[in-house]
Amino acid sequence: MNTSYFAHDTAVIDDHCSIGDNTKIWHFSHIMSNYTIGAHCNIGQNVVVSPQVVLGKNVKVQNNVSIYTGVICEDDVFLGPSMVFTNVINPRSAVIRKDEYKKTIVKKGASIGANATIVCGNDIGEYALIGAGSVVTKPVKPYALVVGNPSKQIGWISAYGHRLHFDDAGIAVCPESHEKYKLQGDSIEKLS
Repeated sequence: MNTSYFAHDTAVIDDHCSIGDNTKIWHFSHIMSNYTIGAHCNIGQNVVVSPQVVLGKNVKVQNNVSIYTGVICEDDVFLGPSMVFTNVINPRSAVIRKDEYKKTIVKKGASIGANATIVCGNDIGEYALIGAGSVVTKPVKPYALVVGNPSKQIGWISAYGHRLHFDDAGIAVCPESHEKYKLQGDSIEKLS
């Protein structure tokens, strides 16, 4: 087991795992077996990482988040405080459905706000931003800004997290990075 990470004394880390360099795991978190956590991740207080979860590099998991089997977070993902993943569409206490877990992929650079719920099987596109308290019931496009219950797309967001405003030619510029984006139908493309 790799030992070049920090884990608070109250954290529980099961066997058969991979934790990347410079990752920090904080108070009362439980990291279950058979998972992968990349380098430079921050796992907040009272977090549960279930078996077979994969977290890429530089993933930030805020307090009180449970990441269930079937979830994959690519690099640079942000999971806000108390946000929720599910992994079964129709859970029942008396019915075992472990063979029905659905996969949910959160793509590179996406952010999920506090108290949001991601219904399993709905992937989150690159650099998308899910507003606090939203309930995601369908896949989210790259760079999409979605809010509400059920969530609806209300705009587009840059890789730096700024809302994009497109001119008549369908071009938007991020106010922080100055990167340009082009609106093409119902998707956007970052211009080089």
